Amino acid sequence: MPIQANGTLIDKYIPKNISYMNLESPKVTLDKSAEETFNFLSDVKNFENLMPENISKFEVLDNDKFLFALKGMPEIVLKKKEEVPHSKIVLGAAGGKLDFSLIGHITEVEANKSEVQLAFSGEFNAMMAMMIKGPINKFIETLVTNMKTAI
Repeated sequence: MPIQANGTLIDKYIPKNISYMNLESPKVTLDKSAEETFNFLSDVKNFENLMPENISKFEVLDNDKFLFALKGMPEIVLKKKEEVPHSKIVLGAAGGKLDFSLIGHITEVEANKSEVQLAFSGEFNAMMAMMIKGPINKFIETLVTNMKTAI
């Protein structure tokens, strides 16, 4: 129920101090075509091969959705939200309290070479953003670095 202050209705459920966070991994060059890279990332089960060593759980829930957990962290479910053949894949949070996206940008460099960069974006309160920025940066860097050997 809204609260009244000085004759103005105030909704106590409006989140305060929400900030937009956008993080980008370094770009990596792979000895695979953009099509091969895209096809690998389009198959959600392949993300298990990209995960950091401290993964404690990985489970494919559907052909476009998977769950994972890192040691000491809550489980996260990611669902494929958008695909642009051979250039972009968007995974988004599926349920949970946090709304964010993980975007894979793929660029053809040569016939059998492609460049990949991951971007993470979401809206978080200032405290949450401060706490998760470092771990998420490290996480997306690990995913993109592991692509060199997994794809």
